Amino acid sequence: MNPLNSAYLTTLKKEKTRAITAENLTGAKGAGGRASSGLGPGRKGHAWLELPQGKTVTLADINEGPGEIRHLWITVTDMTEKDFFVLRDLVIRMYWDGEQNPSVEAPLGDFFCNGFGVKTRINSLPIVVLPHGGMNCYFPMPFSKRAKITIENQHAVEIQHFFFQIDYALLPSLPEDSLRFHAQWRRESVTVPKKDYTIAELKGTGHYVGTYMAWSILERNWYGEGEVKFYLDGDLEFPTICGTGTEDYFGGAWGFVEIDGEPEQEYNSPFLGHPRSSNPRQNQGNAFDDKPIPEHGFYRWHLNDPICFEKDLRATVQQIGLSKRGLYERQDDISSVAYWYQAEPHAPFPVFPSASARWPR
Repeated sequence: MNPLNSAYLTTLKKEKTRAITAENLTGAKGAGGRASSGLGPGRKGHAWLELPQGKTVTLADINEGPGEIRHLWITVTDMTEKDFFVLRDLVIRMYWDGEQNPSVEAPLGDFFCNGFGVKTRINSLPIVVLPHGGMNCYFPMPFSKRAKITIENQHAVEIQHFFFQIDYALLPSLPEDSLRFHAQWRRESVTVPKKDYTIAELKGTGHYVGTYMAWSILERNWYGEGEVKFYLDGDLEFPTICGTGTEDYFGGAWGFVEIDGEPEQEYNSPFLGHPRSSNPRQNQGNAFDDKPIPEHGFYRWHLNDPICFEKDLRATVQQIGLSKRGLYERQDDISSVAYWYQAEPHAPFPVFPSASARWPR
């Protein structure tokens, strides 16, 4: 689990290290950084891609496996009032070994735990987002023969500067039981009373490794009494795993507040985080609305405690609030990304929502 252990670093690896960028779209050996600039050949000629409006651009199409993608770095045009929603308008998809249906499908920002179309610093083990919007992913992504990554621009205008680097290794072989990486985005702009929000509904064999949630608060009072549940391998009415509250699942406690009643506290850690807590009193709204809805972002990584399933898995969270009158059913605007590994083939995802259906309220 620890990549810094001596065996990992000191054992000879019979691998070929490669990287794909805008200047080397094939990852070919000896082909990096060749584009010319005013300084001459190989002097930072064209380190970015343009993303035409309404088009899908292939970032990587690796046809020599087996291999494993080990790091993604992406940054995109600085966000201004004009392009506030760009992180929700770009859709990242990943396909393994020639499959027709994507194994990863999510808005770019949400995949990197940056929901609401807002840049947020993330300091966790598999996902890191640093100033000024450098988005990094360290989930290993193995493939046998082919790996394809695309980005679709559903934004209102062309994206003129899209920077990225995909670091991968070509391997002698993969274990026979090697699983494939998956991630899926979901949203309910207004949840249904007394019906748990579905984070993931999976068929197959594998293990669940992470949750990101972007939660917009539509009602008064504390929103996080709902329990996160995991229904495993045929569970029907009741789950095998059921937590004690939303903030508890994400590693916090007592509504994320300090003893003296200060507003909710933000935090980042390797496995758990509450990196965004936007409150109207804190004047953190967007440029289009002087009365913003409170927004809360959370992540939890099940890296040391993966949730294993043999046939199916369903993950949900309740919308239960707490006021002076006690517990009550509530409605909020919730979106999420589920991350997991499983044996292919996977069940096709539901139809991906349009850009307007993904925008924050």
